[in-house]
Amino acid sequence: MVARLVVAAPSSGSGKTTVATGLMAAFAARGLCVSPHKVGPDYIDPGYHALATGRPGRNLDAYLCGTDLVAPLFAHGAAGCDVAVVEGVMGLYDGASGQGELASTAQISKLLRAPVVLVVDASSQSRSVAALVHGFASWDPEVRIGGVILNKVGSERHEELLREALDASGVPVLGALRRGKQVRTPSRHLGLVPVAERRADAVEAVAALAEQVRAGCDLDAVLALARSAPELGVTAWEPGVARAADGPSSSARPVVAVASGAAFTFSYAEHAELLSAAGAEVVPFDPLRDERLPDGTRGLVIGGGFPEVYAPELSGNEPLRKAVAELALSGAPVAAECAGLLYLSRSLDGQPMCGVLDAEARMSERLTLGYREAVAVSDSSLAAVGARMRGHEFHRTVIEPGAGAAPAWGMHLPERRVEGFVQQGVHASYLHTHWAADPGMAKRFVERCAG
Repeated sequence: MVARLVVAAPSSGSGKTTVATGLMAAFAARGLCVSPHKVGPDYIDPGYHALATGRPGRNLDAYLCGTDLVAPLFAHGAAGCDVAVVEGVMGLYDGASGQGELASTAQISKLLRAPVVLVVDASSQSRSVAALVHGFASWDPEVRIGGVILNKVGSERHEELLREALDASGVPVLGALRRGKQVRTPSRHLGLVPVAERRADAVEAVAALAEQVRAGCDLDAVLALARSAPELGVTAWEPGVARAADGPSSSARPVVAVASGAAFTFSYAEHAELLSAAGAEVVPFDPLRDERLPDGTRGLVIGGGFPEVYAPELSGNEPLRKAVAELALSGAPVAAECAGLLYLSRSLDGQPMCGVLDAEARMSERLTLGYREAVAVSDSSLAAVGARMRGHEFHRTVIEPGAGAAPAWGMHLPERRVEGFVQQGVHASYLHTHWAADPGMAKRFVERCAG
């Protein structure tokens, strides 16, 4: 039994991240073990959650992983914790486009049987806040809105008017955050600047969020609400599902190098756990600083991030670029997603990259964003031909050509197309996937590394 709550809002920009991160940090400061979670595929907010709690930020995405895995993945991440805080995505009832409640915060709250704290941007309203909260609380009777936190409140008088209006709603006010005390977190083309790029400032920002929430919210009432969640009654997910019966022995675990550092911050915590369970020795390295791959590297995973921001530095690390190219040329398994795809190209915005792929990458004004249904069209170190996977695209870059002679995926949405590159052991694509949905991907990758 883990006390838990979901932080949601009527729309994006209402202050979910402020409240969720502040609650996590404030509870942690009380000595509680806090499990941080994020609804949806976003990689950046979980970095701030991890900073606030000292535990990995974990995603809960019903589209990528399926509804049946949401509660088990939550139970895995929250095991042994005192309280779990789940930050929602977009508006409470917004989900995958055209698919009803799928992947919405509301759906996650129901799958977790967790009460919802609704964060309302009150900056331009007073009595109308009651109608807004009533509508959200009554829309779906299976969603339990247990309290409201008012954000961007202008003054004591403004707060009084808001509280008076909400008195008759039946939904208690758990806190009010003033407009002039908002903690600013810098953003750029894909959202917040990741923690890894501004760690000292991020530490200060998280501490300020904790103080803001502690001062403006009734933490005891919020914690009591979290503790009112009923027994979840699920078996926790285990990364051991990727373990092969005849996998490598402990003395012969193949080294899988995983790109990290400021340029490659996008990764789901379960990926490293699955690789390790499948028999790999997972070793992180930083392409901005390390001039060679970890000793004994037999496989390479390069996830998402912001190589476009660090293109000159990545290009300037010529020894590592050559080492990556040599590893790929040897036929070793290489899994590259989005940023990794760009890093393997010939160049990015004119800066030489690893040259593994015969393709050029550049920044674009167009944002590519959305869930995708995909099928493997080429046999690779990650998937056999015909394997089906759901993924997510999120980038402001383009690569030309968009697919190699042996593409990685065939896409069904939003239009039919092939995408990505498979050559020798390399699987490179814009598509972000969550391997918990198919642990066989990690198993297959490690088996290729060991072989």
